[in-house]
Amino acid sequence: MDPVRRLQEQVFGCRWAPSTSSSIHSIWLLGVYYPLSNAEEHAEIYKQFEAVYHSCIWISYRKGFQAIMGTKLTTDVGWGCMIRSGQMLLAQALICHYLGRTWQRSDSTLRVYLEILQCFGDIPSCPYSIHNIVRNGAPYGLVAGSWLGPYAMCRSLEVLVGWAGKYRLVRSNDKTTSPMAIHVVSGNVEGERGGAPCICIDVVSEICSGWGGVAGEACALLLLIPLVLGLNKVNPRYFPLLSETFTFPQTLGILGGKPGASTYLIGGARRSSHLFGSSSSTTGYI
Repeated sequence: MDPVRRLQEQVFGCRWAPSTSSSIHSIWLLGVYYPLSNAEEHAEIYKQFEAVYHSCIWISYRKGFQAIMGTKLTTDVGWGCMIRSGQMLLAQALICHYLGRTWQRSDSTLRVYLEILQCFGDIPSCPYSIHNIVRNGAPYGLVAGSWLGPYAMCRSLEVLVGWAGKYRLVRSNDKTTSPMAIHVVSGNVEGERGGAPCICIDVVSEICSGWGGVAGEACALLLLIPLVLGLNKVNPRYFPLLSETFTFPQTLGILGGKPGASTYLIGGARRSSHLFGSSSSTTGYI
C-alpha cells in the first residue's frame, strides 16, 4: 500500500475517500517538516515521520482508579477529555525537553521515557495525575465530573509544574538539563473571557531565571496561551493562522474542544487536515 495512503487511514480513519490520500503533499509534526509528495522518493522520510508520530504519548479516558478526593468518581469517561488532552500536551513537552523533538522510542532512552510516563499515573502520588489536576484546578473552576475549558486546564498545569518541576522528577542522562518552567499568558486577569494575549519579556525572563538548573542560567519554558476563537465554534477566519502555528519550531500543538469533547492537535497536512491525539477511548487505570 502507498505509505501516504496507509498514513491517511491510520490517522484519519477509513471515512476518507481513496482519492484523498493523494492530496497530502507534506506534513508538519511538532514543528518538523516532512515532505511526502513522492511515496518512493520520500519512503525513508515517511518512516521517520511514522516513528516519531507513534512515539507521541497517548493518554485516554480511564476507569477503575482511586476515587477522586471528595467524590465517588473512579472514571473520567464523559468529562475528563480536556484533562487527558492537557496531560498529552504536558507529556509531549517533557519528551521534547528531555529527549528531543524528533525522539523515537529506543532501549537507550527507555528509562527517561518511563519516568515521564510515571508522572501521569492515575494515583494521587503521581504529580500530574488526574487527582492532582482536579485538586489544583479547583480555584479556576475545575470540578470533578464536569467538563473544563482550556483556560482552567492551562492554569492547573501551571500550578502543578510549579510544584513538581523543580524536584527533577525526570532524571535525564544529560546532567546539565535544567527543569522546565511554565507560564500562562492571557488577555486579562480572567483569561477565559478571551482578549489579546500580551507576553511580558521581563516576566518570562524572571520566571526562567528562577528555575535555572545552574546559577545564572535560564531554563526551558512551556508557554501556554488560552484563546477564545469563536462562540459555538471556531471562526473560520482563524484556520489559516492556526495551521501556520504547526510550522513553528517551538510548537507543542493546540488544545481545543467544547463541552464533552476535546482534541490535542500536534501537526497539520495540506488541505487543512490535522493530526491529533484523542482521549475518546477508555482503558483501565495505570
